[in-house]
Amino acid sequence: MSAFNAYFGLIRVGWVLVREGVVIALPSEGLPPSVSLAKSFVSIFARKRAKTQARSDRLAKAVERLGPSYVKIGQFLATRPDVVGVDMANDLSQLQDRMAFFPNAAAKAAIEGSLGRSLDDLYVSFDEPFAAASIAQVHPAEVQTAQGRKRVAVKVIRPGVRQRFVNDIKAMYLVAGLQERFMPSSRRLRPVEVTRTLEQTTKIEMDLRLEAAALSEIAENTRKDPGFRVPEVDWERTGRDVITMEWIDGVKMSDVEGLKAAGHDLNVLADTLIQSFLRHTLRDGFFHADMHPGNLFVDTEGEIVAVDMGIVGRLGKKERRFLAEILYGFITRDYIRVAEVHFEAGYVPAHHNTESFAQAIRAIGEPIHGQPAETISMGKLLTLLFEVTELFDMETRPELVMLQKTMVVVEGVSRMLNPRFNMWKASEPVVGDWIRTNLGPKRIVTDLKDGFKAAVKLAEAVPEIAAKTEKFHHELLAMSENGLRFDPQTAEAIGKAEARHSRSGRLALWIIALVLIYIAWLLS
Repeated sequence: MSAFNAYFGLIRVGWVLVREGVVIALPSEGLPPSVSLAKSFVSIFARKRAKTQARSDRLAKAVERLGPSYVKIGQFLATRPDVVGVDMANDLSQLQDRMAFFPNAAAKAAIEGSLGRSLDDLYVSFDEPFAAASIAQVHPAEVQTAQGRKRVAVKVIRPGVRQRFVNDIKAMYLVAGLQERFMPSSRRLRPVEVTRTLEQTTKIEMDLRLEAAALSEIAENTRKDPGFRVPEVDWERTGRDVITMEWIDGVKMSDVEGLKAAGHDLNVLADTLIQSFLRHTLRDGFFHADMHPGNLFVDTEGEIVAVDMGIVGRLGKKERRFLAEILYGFITRDYIRVAEVHFEAGYVPAHHNTESFAQAIRAIGEPIHGQPAETISMGKLLTLLFEVTELFDMETRPELVMLQKTMVVVEGVSRMLNPRFNMWKASEPVVGDWIRTNLGPKRIVTDLKDGFKAAVKLAEAVPEIAAKTEKFHHELLAMSENGLRFDPQTAEAIGKAEARHSRSGRLALWIIALVLIYIAWLLS
């Protein structure tokens, strides 16, 4: 029945997109004639008011009707312009994560169920919510400490959102599967894998203990960094469905006039923001992947405070090194090296020609060197790079796309604060230091240390590897003499799976037959 539910869910999504005018607002260029004809036909079902709205407004209205989980799906797809296209990603990035509040009684029940204690035992006061998003809402509260009362922010999971998301993700898997089956050109984007990433990311975001852990980790990483911090977590009052954290008194970064009125230096804030993000990315390999201005505050001390760590990104040491080499190659105009890095990393299939790829890279890099530094966008550079790699069958790298999208957002916030923001000048203290440390002579020492550690681990594992090899050898000999045999548990599991499959098939056939009989009766 889950397949039927997925199809019905997909039909509902399609109907809402048609009614709100999203389908007719999509570009028709390059569509097959049959698809263009179908698009023209469904336009008659669109609401009249929808036809006069901007595409982003139509999309926002449709997602609002579809519910909270589709807001989250839309926000995730906004980070994947390689999948939905740049224009659609821009429209999705404007989705407002503001939902209706759910009752205080439901929030209190979720807190008590998650923490196993009464609300009065946990908080001195617990007030009405002041912000509600697709997954959770936030309440102001107070706790009793040794120093007296302390104000805190309490984030509580929206009731029923997990089951709602489980149901809605089935339709996404259905679309992804159909896309891979009938659109061979889209297979390099791995739509099913993208959907799996969305499912995993959202499941993590719905466990507030993991958000608390992300806050704790980035707090440790940045405790000595100038001008940046995250709220402190109250672990005693944090569980799967609730997180209690420090209350932030400050001005949102989206409120530029408010920042000016508070006496903050906007140019310094712009530099600090981009430098902090690059430190997290290159030094730590762990970054806040949802750094829009609504999630960034400036406190009374002038420090940037980042909140809402539900979405984070990670880069391994190898990926960080490749990223730095790519950026450094563009800076020094060493396009052959940039191309070689892509092949060494396995980003571009080996059957392509390195020199041809370097030629494509040059087409991106050369125009940049003729521009004033303050007009050069690192985010735009990475966007162009991903567009070119499509010509060379580069498969989607989710961690790099998330990094690129976050960098575009962070750079945009910095330019909002300082319209003449010089990305390269602001980045140099962080990027330059990292390159000198990791791409210079120090890199050899680091590689030797890593190689020695790997050799020690391998030596420790040799006895176990030898024992497993000997066991495998005996099993192969036994198999060659006696043939392949299943153990009783495996044979029983196969039998049960076949039985379930047969029952499901018969049930589906009966449902189809009953529907056909009903239709025939209506027509008789």
